[in-house]
Amino acid sequence: MKSIFIAYDQAHHEAVVEALSKAGCRGFTSFGTVQGRGSTDGEPHFGSHAWPSLASAMITFVDDIKVDPLLARLRALDQAKPKLGLRAFVWDVEKTI
Repeated sequence: MKSIFIAYDQAHHEAVVEALSKAGCRGFTSFGTVQGRGSTDGEPHFGSHAWPSLASAMITFVDDIKVDPLLARLRALDQAKPKLGLRAFVWDVEKTI
């Protein structure tokens, strides 16, 4: 099992939820509005006068076999609108209850 953390411009929210659904990933937790700045480029998402956009984040836990199809969908979404920003990070899940 893997955990996938997804950080993205809030404009991507519906498309990210759709990508999860189409990849067969039902469960997720959305953190709503978050602030941040990418590590290499892109506009900051601070919700301020100077940087008015905001970001969202979510985490999902999926079977290993669903990781690559989901990442492919997320990559396509990011490539379609690269200025908005979208990143996904995958971690191993050691235990669950």
